[in-house]
Amino acid sequence: MDAVQRRQEIVGAVCRIIATDGLEGASLREVADEAGLAVGSVRHYFDSSDDLLAYSFTAVSDRILTRLNKALIGLEPAAGDPDRRRAVLTLLGEFLPLDEERALDACAWLAFRNAARIRPFLAAEADRSHRAVAAVVGQVITRLLRDDGGAGPDATADDAGPQLVTAAEHLLATLDGLAMHALLQPGWMSPEMCRDVLESHVEGLRRRVGASH
Repeated sequence: MDAVQRRQEIVGAVCRIIATDGLEGASLREVADEAGLAVGSVRHYFDSSDDLLAYSFTAVSDRILTRLNKALIGLEPAAGDPDRRRAVLTLLGEFLPLDEERALDACAWLAFRNAARIRPFLAAEADRSHRAVAAVVGQVITRLLRDDGGAGPDATADDAGPQLVTAAEHLLATLDGLAMHALLQPGWMSPEMCRDVLESHVEGLRRRVGASH
């Protein structure tokens, strides 16, 4: 097994521990046990728990961003095409715990972002990943505006003014809230309900963005 694959297996163990025991449970020993490795094997790749957590945060962020950027390709149909609307919902669904893989990533990403408030070694990645996700959401908002004829083909969220910045922040907050609610109350906030709430929010957002331009 090469080093890249081994590191990914270790990151997977970190995410599973976070989902069951929280970030505080992700010590080198616990991660080694979860991954079926000796502590020395984990130390071969990571010098300390901080090193392991920082690497895992980046790996989880990159997994989410890879899915988002792949989903952006689906936003290429012509404005007003029903496929565009479905593509927007598919993309935004990548933020949410709609299956086991996305649930583990969402749980870990939220835990890392929260921990970054008091663990300075996580702060840089928290800022990087937030900016990258916000950029994707900004592109979604811009496409919604184009669909309603409010901006030209080369417009950006910043070009469109503070209303779109507010709309993007509103959407980000909604996604965070939905993800947290679904993780805390999975028996109530099912994947189907997540999709319904998200679709309703996007439709309302589209109308507000269109009405303001």
